[in-house]
Amino acid sequence: MDIRTGNGFDVHAFGPGDGVTLCGVRLPFDRCLVGHSDADVGLHALTDAVIGALGEGDIGQWFPPSDPAWKGAASEVFLARAATRAADRGYAISHLDVTLICESPKVGPHAGAMRAAVAAAAGIAPDRVSVKATTTEGLGFTGRGEGIAAIATATLVRP
Repeated sequence: MDIRTGNGFDVHAFGPGDGVTLCGVRLPFDRCLVGHSDADVGLHALTDAVIGALGEGDIGQWFPPSDPAWKGAASEVFLARAATRAADRGYAISHLDVTLICESPKVGPHAGAMRAAVAAAAGIAPDRVSVKATTTEGLGFTGRGEGIAAIATATLVRP
């Protein structure tokens, strides 16, 4: 059996707006995340983790911000394409784990919906997805409320 693990990390700054999309779920908020696509840091980190486990570069190589095709794109597309690539290479996604790093918005009340959205995009069962959040206790750019970061791990298996 071939077992692979990949890590992903992403950051997006806040800008003017009325909501953020995190792990495929739109949350009302007094700002938005700024990015070329929908700036979903959770799905970007997860996509990078899957691509990393495959040893095939990073999200920027697959979905370059210089490509207008990805302008405003829903990040579910990125994770779904990475999952399809894993399947094409004979791998199943065994588990996806993401930690959202922010002071606000509060993630906990939405974690179940986020797990379901990640699972749907990756084509796996929700019990194979973990979505959690932490703060930096007021330290750094996330602590100052300047943006959100995410770190993720993907485990792939091939019999």
